[in-house]
Amino acid sequence: MQIVLNGSLHQLGEPISVAELVASLNLSEKAVAVAVNRQIIPRPDWNEHRLQPRDQVDVVRAIGGG
Repeated sequence: MQIVLNGSLHQLGEPISVAELVASLNLSEKAVAVAVNRQIIPRPDWNEHRLQPRDQVDVVRAIGGG
């Protein structure tokens, strides 16, 4: 199954949840936001939201500074 992750094709072996995708990217402990098809997925919903073929997923990491 393929998704578009941050603008690039990304191959997944099987349908997974948003939480599983974030974990596979080693970002579970980071401050990130995830949008699927331009809709923000709240963190409490990550386990239930299953990705579908060709979903457009944007993972944005918050970076502090000043």
